[in-house]
Amino acid sequence: MASRGATETCKLKQNLEEQLDRLMQQLQDLEECREELDADEYEETKKETLEQLSEINDSLKKIMSGDMTLVDELSGMQLAIQAAISQAFKTPEVIRMFAKKQPRQLRTRLAEMDRDLMVGKLGRDLYTQQKVEILTALRKLGEKLTPDDETFLSANAGAALSQFERVSTDLG
Repeated sequence: MASRGATETCKLKQNLEEQLDRLMQQLQDLEECREELDADEYEETKKETLEQLSEINDSLKKIMSGDMTLVDELSGMQLAIQAAISQAFKTPEVIRMFAKKQPRQLRTRLAEMDRDLMVGKLGRDLYTQQKVEILTALRKLGEKLTPDDETFLSANAGAALSQFERVSTDLG
């Protein structure tokens, strides 16, 4: 799925066109069958159809204004799925924050881990693994890492994370 949303965008457009055609046909059929329906049934059906058309219009406005970006959302999900599949990230919480593009929460989690390590609540191995995951996620989200973080990452990144870095770069 290296299209980065082109196929999905095409499918979305096709679905919207089909839905629009269906609703327009429904309005036409409603007018043709007006004599066979009682007034309340006609008005209710027409009102529902027009509401559905209004919802499609609202969706189109969001897409056109950039409020709804299919490609960005799908790309983020795809990278998170790739991270899980490649087993680069072993911590579901990190995968979730990465998928939802939450760099602030990732940095907060990192600070909590630093504290937990100092007080002996977190072992060194688990700390190293999770810090590498968080730093990799932050880097992939376009966040600036400190020189110390970069050094830590290069010294501790394993093969799975290197593979994830390579695959996610190829996807982009």
